[in-house]
Amino acid sequence: MPTLPFLFDILKYTISGLGVVYIAFYLFKPYLDKSESIQLLELKRTISNQTLPLRLQAYERVVLFIERVNPASLLIRLNGSADTAAELQAIIINEVRNEFQHNITQQIYVSARVWNVVKRVKDDTINMINNAVKALPPDTSALELSKVILVHLSKLEDNPYDVALGLIRQDMEELY
Repeated sequence: MPTLPFLFDILKYTISGLGVVYIAFYLFKPYLDKSESIQLLELKRTISNQTLPLRLQAYERVVLFIERVNPASLLIRLNGSADTAAELQAIIINEVRNEFQHNITQQIYVSARVWNVVKRVKDDTINMINNAVKALPPDTSALELSKVILVHLSKLEDNPYDVALGLIRQDMEELY
């Protein structure tokens, strides 16, 4: 029977030791949680300081993309590079696609909403050019196509390129 009191003593000390460990953990847990949250905030601040310039540059590039594919500036830039509407159509579509491919990596740094706006602007610009060409006879000059595109843009109640830029500005304001 001398082993039974020995086992009870071991059980007592084990339970009391576990109680002490539990209480110590319970007392230090808020301190550990606070320390962890401070480290997390410091990490986020460091990452933000490093990525903010990249994000701002990405927004600049997206704005530049929208300005460059705006038919009003695109037609001025490509003025005289084609004789027929079909040639101008091919040049414009190629230019829009190249601009988009050149800026495709910016989607990493901008919001999903802004990137969807960029894709929509690209697709709508290509569709507008294709629809303008379809509405004209096959032997139309490039100058006539330019006029049709600009007239179509002027008839729109809201310029889609200005609307896109407004959405990007809104997103930028939310960044700050």
